[in-house]
This record gives sequence, C-alpha cells and structure tokens, in this order.
Amino acid sequence: MLLHPQANCTTAPKTASSGTQKRKPPMPDKINLVNKLALFDETWTPKIIGALNGQLVKLAKLQGDLTWHTHTGEDELFLVLEGSLTIQFRDSEVHLEQGDMYIVPKGIEHNPVSPEGASVLLFEPEATKHTGNLIIDQTVTDQQWI
Repeated sequence: MLLHPQANCTTAPKTASSGTQKRKPPMPDKINLVNKLALFDETWTPKIIGALNGQLVKLAKLQGDLTWHTHTGEDELFLVLEGSLTIQFRDSEVHLEQGDMYIVPKGIEHNPVSPEGASVLLFEPEATKHTGNLIIDQTVTDQQWI
C-alpha cells in the first residue's frame, strides 16, 4: 500500500457511550526503492511513490540533460541513489554522487545533467511543476503513482 493522498479513514459503528469514532488508517507497507525503480525505464519522468504533509516523494531516472528551468515557489530536493548528477546553475554547478543530496532553493534557475545516467529520489511540494513554468517535449504534466 502506498501513502496516497486519497486514502480514507473508516468509521467505527456508533456505540452508546462514545458516538461515532474514527479509526486510524492502517499502517502503510514499506516501500522498496530498488523494486520501485525496476518498474520503469523512462528518463526524466518522475514517478510518485509517497505523499506526506503536502509533499510528494518521487523517483526518477535521468540520462543526458533536462532543460534550464525555475521553480518559483518551491524548493526541490535531489538525493542520488545510483550514478551521478550535476546540477548546473548559471554561475556554478554542484556534482552529486551516490548518497549525495542537494536542495535547489526556490527561484534559482537550474539544469540537471547526468551524462552517464542516475536514479534519484525527489522530494518537493505537490504543486511543483516538472519543468517550472517552461513547457518542453520532456515536460510531464500528469505524474503517475507507482
């Protein structure tokens, strides 16, 4: 079971002493990142694997470069699970290897690049658009749960 934003609580039957009580939703199953990564091959197409507190947890496979873009109102977290990733900025760059993490601050133009390929975990607000306000061929507007 995934942490899906549309999960509902169940309602317990009414009792004379307590009225209607909400039950806690069942504890979610663990999520295995290796198994989730094996479910897709597309690059630059983030897949949602969890949600919490208005944030989405996503997995993506990267190869080559995406495009220069900005997320005006949202920070974006990259955690490299496999391979390497360089996040280019107009005046510098940050190189990430397996196990490295970087948070791109909101409003900062950036371009993720991975010539050899990488698998990453992304953590970002639900409202974050894939390529900010820029629409290109690689832009994903309907990100899928896996």
